[in-house]
Amino acid sequence: MIARLWRGRAEPAKADAYLQHFAGSVVPELKHIAGHRGAWLLRRETDRRTEFVALTLWESRQAIEAFTGPDISVSVVEPEGRAALSDFDDFATHYEVAFKS
Repeated sequence: MIARLWRGRAEPAKADAYLQHFAGSVVPELKHIAGHRGAWLLRRETDRRTEFVALTLWESRQAIEAFTGPDISVSVVEPEGRAALSDFDDFATHYEVAFKS
């Protein structure tokens, strides 16, 4: 299993809009991709912004490619998500899941 991590940041007034986008648009889309094994959105408030970390789990690299295309390191941020975020990483990081309880 592979964990995919990506980070984005939002102004406090738009943070809930990104959360709604993720839950209402991104997750339903991911559920239709063979090999997708779950999604979490982590959130923390900082002094001036809200930081999000998206963690998705995948069965294989091929499953991730069904979401990203051939370059799995590229971030995928739809226009609605871009509108809610002040900035975001243009890349995602991948880790092999070494242990799961």
